[in-house]
Amino acid sequence: MAFILQPSFFMQDSYIGDLAHVKLFDILKPLMTDKKTGRVYVKGKEEGEIYLDRGDILHARTDHFIGENAFFIMMGMRSGKVSFDPEVLLKEKTIPITTEQLLLNWSSRKQEFEKIKEVIPTTQSVFRLSLQKDGKEKKISADQWNMLALSNGVKSISEIATSLEWDEYKALKMAYQLFQVGLLEKVDVQSPVKKKLVKENFFDILVTELKRVMGPVAPFVIDDKLAEFEEKREVFPADRALPFLEALSEEIPNPQKRSDFLRITMKLLTLSKKIG
Repeated sequence: MAFILQPSFFMQDSYIGDLAHVKLFDILKPLMTDKKTGRVYVKGKEEGEIYLDRGDILHARTDHFIGENAFFIMMGMRSGKVSFDPEVLLKEKTIPITTEQLLLNWSSRKQEFEKIKEVIPTTQSVFRLSLQKDGKEKKISADQWNMLALSNGVKSISEIATSLEWDEYKALKMAYQLFQVGLLEKVDVQSPVKKKLVKENFFDILVTELKRVMGPVAPFVIDDKLAEFEEKREVFPADRALPFLEALSEEIPNPQKRSDFLRITMKLLTLSKKIG
């Protein structure tokens, strides 16, 4: 069932960004921080809308989804014009959880996606059935069965998602689960490259100090920046620590607070390095 997005009669939409150049989270951040009320509308190959009430996200809708899942789909959009209309009023609430919990759920999903990408780096990856040599019985769900049925060594993950009318995240997750239990196999397997990592408290320090200047959105800003760097907390390379810190500071609009953040975090990290 497809949901039709209804445009506002008052046409008060203000253009606020293009997803080809900026992520939706970066567009939402100031709206949440400034406790704005209104509708964020994305128009492009895919369409969607997010409703805010005094900075809280209460409703999301795309062509095929509503609520939390629609929000997740929109956060993954990489194209489309984004506008904001403060005149559009919320007619229904499809996200019953707090905005902080919603962002935590989205962050968790992003982290799971990063884990999946280690095995399936692209939706163009192709899988095939694997020979079962252990003789053990394996229980699978109906969705996993459908994924197995279409994993013929020719169709890509993206093509399978289209055939099953799934979003690509669901298709990737199903393929990953089946690969982990040995029911699917892929051709190329790359060994991870060993590298020197940052200290264990590196991100603890960043979260603490960034919260002082940006509030509760700080952990999500860091996670978003990690995605930009295509890195993960637990295996973050030491040689990218300084560029990451500088890039993170650019998210702080106040020049003085930005300077203080850089000075304090660099001092604490240097001290931590000497002690360690």
